[in-house]
Amino acid sequence: MMATEPASLDNLSVLYHSDDYIVVDKHWDIRIDSKMWYEKLTVQAQLRHHFPQLADHSTYYGFRFCHQLDFSTSGALCVALNKAAAGQAYRCFKDRTVTKAYLAIVRGWVEVEIQTLDFSIGKNSSEGKTHMMCIEGTEGCENPKPCQTGLMVLEYGLYDGDPVTKVLLQPLTGRTHQLRVHCSAIGHPILGDFTYSCGADDAPYRMMLHAHLLHIPLEHQPLLVCAGDPFVPKVDPKWLPQRSLRTVSATVAAILENRAQEDRRIKEEEKERIRKEEERRRGNRKQNREVETEEQKRLCQAWLSEWSGDS
Repeated sequence: MMATEPASLDNLSVLYHSDDYIVVDKHWDIRIDSKMWYEKLTVQAQLRHHFPQLADHSTYYGFRFCHQLDFSTSGALCVALNKAAAGQAYRCFKDRTVTKAYLAIVRGWVEVEIQTLDFSIGKNSSEGKTHMMCIEGTEGCENPKPCQTGLMVLEYGLYDGDPVTKVLLQPLTGRTHQLRVHCSAIGHPILGDFTYSCGADDAPYRMMLHAHLLHIPLEHQPLLVCAGDPFVPKVDPKWLPQRSLRTVSATVAAILENRAQEDRRIKEEEKERIRKEEERRRGNRKQNREVETEEQKRLCQAWLSEWSGDS
């Protein structure tokens, strides 16, 4: 099946498979799961179709999805095959030790090549937009929370004649629709984002957002998967790169190295904290022994004085 064609039950791309996890390359415009009886085509249904023997009937959906991807987003999606594996992955996501990076094509040419987008995001309570999120300060924005996204420009080019930029996005927090809202906030909405263009950007065959990198630092065997790059002229001839700044592979390698350095720094700081705590405890024990010795000397002198007086 061509990459630009809609999803089907048979069209499931498996990137990684072990006794504990499956990582699939989720198709664009498909839900992960659904309680609606009429929603026949989901990732859950694809997994049941391809791996019926792996479904866990003690769960509602049959498979434990470790994280979420929007309906319109494609890319690496991790599924745990047992309760213990799901717990391990959950702890990594909870502790924010998971590294994710997305490829996107955004409208316009992004001038700042490397930047951190820092906009608090909340739920949009405006009439007709309750399914959307918005940045703090927007009318109707409820309960905004801090939110950061790293952005790195990969290529400048044209899509169907319009200026666009291919970027790599690294979510540093995990808010609903974070990447889509942040890109819109800087005036460079994701190409084909029907929702956040209020229905105006409907020409591309899909929304150009793809979960490319997924690294979960599991205790015994870290999981590292890259889900290809669908935004190339071979897949979509409407995309015409004109100037390349950095490659996807080099950028991903830099992200992983930065994360490894950060993890080493955190471990060293923890070791130093433990060392200082142990030194403090040893100092307290030594001080207590010294105080005890002085007290013993005083008692001994008192006893000697009493004994001398009695003689």
